[in-house]
Amino acid sequence: MSNTIIAHVDGASRGNPGPAAAGFVLTDTHGVQLQAKAFFIGRNTNNVAEYTALVKALEAARQVAAERLTVFSDSELLVRQINGEYKVKSEQIRPLFSRAILLLDGFKNWSVQHVTRDNNREADGLVNRALDLRADVADEPAPGKSDRKPLRLGVLISGGGTTLMNILEYIKRGRVNAEVGIVISSRSTVAGVEKAKKAGLQVKVIRTKDHPDINEFSKRIEEELLAANVELVVQGGWLCLWKIPARYENRVMNIHPALLPSFGGKGMWGHHVHEAVLAAGCRVSGCTVHFCTNEYDKGPIIDQECCRVEEGDTPETLAARVFERECILYPRCIRYFADGKLCLEDNKVRIKP
Repeated sequence: MSNTIIAHVDGASRGNPGPAAAGFVLTDTHGVQLQAKAFFIGRNTNNVAEYTALVKALEAARQVAAERLTVFSDSELLVRQINGEYKVKSEQIRPLFSRAILLLDGFKNWSVQHVTRDNNREADGLVNRALDLRADVADEPAPGKSDRKPLRLGVLISGGGTTLMNILEYIKRGRVNAEVGIVISSRSTVAGVEKAKKAGLQVKVIRTKDHPDINEFSKRIEEELLAANVELVVQGGWLCLWKIPARYENRVMNIHPALLPSFGGKGMWGHHVHEAVLAAGCRVSGCTVHFCTNEYDKGPIIDQECCRVEEGDTPETLAARVFERECILYPRCIRYFADGKLCLEDNKVRIKP
């Protein structure tokens, strides 16, 4: 175990006070996840939740015998209070503040730093999962260094490449034992093509309009996947129907921005999905990763993540909340596949322990 730990902490309350949760993600200095947990703490304020997250993270770091610690929080108030810039006036916070200082004194070196919410996404995602479920949650730790050959991925894109870049980040941090062998884009001018090239990836543009029919279009895709020795195809914002060849049956994954089988099918992508969810008055939405068949959004479901639909949501605000879940769910499902944990029985996916 590394004696230097990085902690990202977050807390939130829906109502302030209202239902609240606190969470943390511990990693080593190489970005490999060690622990990731969130705790539902009942009705509380944002500040109590933020401090609870800090205390839980410090306790966890002490338990793994860390000697040096860097904590990142998106609560500027907490960071300034811990660093002695602001006094703690709240009677609710004082016991938690005192506990945090006592725990920090047990480390040889420590720092508590402010980070923007965009750079605290994993801890924030865990906290929101705990709030949605009204229960404690834990994410799987990253696997240790594996002797197994990395899984070869082929990523299909049609847009900005945000899903691709998220997967690459997980691979870079050692949280998914995989490598991207090729990126195939159905459009030549989208931002995802440039992002993939800048990342040093092999990129091929295969457009439907350049082929006489779906059969030739699909054959061309298959040729590139085979040439790149792709073992798993990952659709990331891919908008084209293609005929999946027999060799890639149950080896093509897709992520859909809703809880299938609801709000799926032809034409249900992007903002169309979120508009439909809001029009139906749903209280909960989320995302689904599934194996693809030759019908839109009909393949066996691998896993899902939920999030609440908030009062006053627009398609844009709901999309942002769902995408936070997508960034956690998709790499997790790829990791299941890479680790041989997915088993298909009676057209249903079972995740082996």
